[in-house]
Amino acid sequence: MKEYRLTDWLPTTKKEVELRGWDELDVILFSGDAYVDHPSFGAAVIGRILEAEGLRVAIIPQPNWRDDLRDFKKLGRPRLFFGISPGCMDSMVNKYTANKRLRSDDAYTPDARPDMRPEYPSIVYTRILKKIYPDVPVVLGGIEASMRRVTHYDYWQDKLMKSVLVESGADLLIYGMGEKPVVELVKRMQKICDIQTNNDSSLREDSATLADIPQIAYSCKTADFIAEEGDICLFSHAECLKDKKKQAANFRHIEEESNKYTASRITQEVDNMTVVVNPPYPPLTEEELDRSFDLPYTRLPHPKYKGKRIPAYDMIKFSVNIHRGCFGGCAFCTISAHQGKFIVSRSKESVLKEVKEVMELPDFKGYLSDLGGPSANMYRMKGRDETMCRKCKRPSCIHPKVCPNLNTDHRPLLDIYHAVDALPGIKKSFIGSGVRYDLLLHQSKDPATNKSTQEYTRELIARHVSGRLKVAPEHTSDRVLSIMRKPPFSQFQEFKKIFDRINKEEGLRQQLIPYFISSHPGCKEEDMAELAVITKRLDFHLEQVQDFTPTPMTVATEAWYTGYHPYTLESVFSAKTPREKLAQRQFFFWYKPEERKNIINELRRIGRQDLIDKLYVKR
Repeated sequence: MKEYRLTDWLPTTKKEVELRGWDELDVILFSGDAYVDHPSFGAAVIGRILEAEGLRVAIIPQPNWRDDLRDFKKLGRPRLFFGISPGCMDSMVNKYTANKRLRSDDAYTPDARPDMRPEYPSIVYTRILKKIYPDVPVVLGGIEASMRRVTHYDYWQDKLMKSVLVESGADLLIYGMGEKPVVELVKRMQKICDIQTNNDSSLREDSATLADIPQIAYSCKTADFIAEEGDICLFSHAECLKDKKKQAANFRHIEEESNKYTASRITQEVDNMTVVVNPPYPPLTEEELDRSFDLPYTRLPHPKYKGKRIPAYDMIKFSVNIHRGCFGGCAFCTISAHQGKFIVSRSKESVLKEVKEVMELPDFKGYLSDLGGPSANMYRMKGRDETMCRKCKRPSCIHPKVCPNLNTDHRPLLDIYHAVDALPGIKKSFIGSGVRYDLLLHQSKDPATNKSTQEYTRELIARHVSGRLKVAPEHTSDRVLSIMRKPPFSQFQEFKKIFDRINKEEGLRQQLIPYFISSHPGCKEEDMAELAVITKRLDFHLEQVQDFTPTPMTVATEAWYTGYHPYTLESVFSAKTPREKLAQRQFFFWYKPEERKNIINELRRIGRQDLIDKLYVKR
C-alpha cells in the first residue's frame, strides 16, 4: 500500500495551507459533499484540474452555514474566485424522498449524517460569501447549478424558480463537466489580475473579457444586453409563470442545444436581467479525458474523516469509470443533460493505470465492483460518419430506434475487460452499471459488429455478473415507454430469454433485476395494473422500484409540471396527488398480502375485474 502524507490531499484548513508553504490561495472551493480525493467526486476533480494549472487551491467541505460562519472566513479571500460545488446530487434529491419526506441519511457525508448540507447549497453558500466578501467573484458548478441554469420547475417548492444565477447572486455558472471552461476561466482571470493594480477582480466589470467562454452562463442588465445573430431567446420567466405551455416549449430548445456539436447561445429575461447561456465546448478528446482521470488523486477520503464511513465512497472505491456521456436520452434522466450524449472514452492505458491504483488500496481483495460508466456498454460507441453527428440534434441515438449511423461494436469494450482480467491480482471484474439491452439486441448491417455483440452478451452474463444483473425496462406499457424514450417491453422479454439460456448453458443461477418507475408522465393506474400482471407472469417479485421524482431540467419533469410534452405540446396526464401516486405504486407489490384488498378495490373502481382474475384467481 502506498503511504500518503497530509499534503497529498488538497488543503482544507489554514494549517494544511501553511504546511504547503502558501501565504495566499488562488481559488477556494466550497463543497456540499465530504472531500473524497477521487475522480468520481466533482470538487476533487476541479481542485486537481486547477492544481495542475499551477494554482493554489483549497477545498472547504460541508461548511457550517448556521453558526458564526467561521468556515466561510477561515481561509480568507482567494486571489481569483470562490467556487461552489453543491454536491454529486441535486441537494433536494439528496435530502428528500419522492414523497417529500426528509431522508434519514446522506451518502456523501461521514457516517451518513443527514444534517451537514443546507437545501440549495448553491444559493445558501453564495449569499453568505457575497455578504462577507462582496467584491470577490463566486462561480457555481456541479449538477445542481447545471440543471437550474434557466427557469426551471422545483418539485419541492412546487413552483417555477428563476435561474440559480439570479436566485443566488453568483457571478458566473459553469454547466456540464467543467474541466475545459474552468481552465479557460482561470487563464483569463489571471490576465485580468495581472493588468489590475490591485487584486480586486470583478467579473461584472470584466464581463466582456469572459463573456465568450463556452459552457458558461452569466447574467447582465437587460438594458446592457446585446443580442447576437443566431441567439435562441427563450420565453421570459414572467411569461412562463403565466403560461405553462411556454415553459414546456422552452425546454425543447434547452435540450436540443445541449446535444448539438455546434449549438446556439440561449438567452432568457428574468426580471430586469438577462441570463446568457453560452454553447458548450465540443466533447473532450480521449487525451483530455485521460488527463483528468490521471491526476494525482489519493482515491481516499481526507484523513480528517478517519474512522468514519462515507457510504457513497464505499460504493465506488473498487470501481473504475471508463467513459463519460450517454446517448440513451431517457426522459427522466439528467446524465445526458449534464455529461452530454456524445461518448468520450478513456484509453486502455489510462483505465489499466487506475485499476492498478485500486489494487493498491489496503482492503482490496481482488474484486472490481464495476468497470463501467453512465451505461455499462457504450464504451467507444459513436457515429460512423461524424459529419452526420455534427448536424444532428436528436436527444437520443437509440430512441425510437437505433440510429443507422451509430457504431455499436462491442469489441473495444471486450478488449478492456480482457486486459483488466489478465492483470495479476484481479480475481473478477464485475459490471455494476446498468446494461442497455437494446444495444445487445440491435442487428447491425455489419456481421462483425453483430458477432461482437453476441460475444459480449455471453461474456457479460458468464463472467461479469456478481449474482444479479441490473437492467432498467422501467415499464411494461409501450405507450408509457415511448414517453420515457425507452425500448418496447418485448425487448426486455427477449433479453430475459437470452439471459436465462446462457445461465443454463453455463450452469449458473444468476438473477435478472429489473428496475421500474410508477407515476411517470403518461402512466395511468391501468398501466400499472397491467404491469403487475405481466411481471407476475414473468415470475418477478419486484424490489428495485421507485416513484417518479420530478428533478430539474428533464423532459419528464417539464411534462409533469406543465401538462404538455415539450416536443409536441400535446397534453400529457400525470399522477400528482398522494392518493394518485400511491394508487399506482401499490401495484408493484401485488404479491404482498397487506396490499391485496386495496388493489382489488382499486381494480374494481377502474372496471378491470379481468385483471383481478389474472392476479389473484388460481388457475
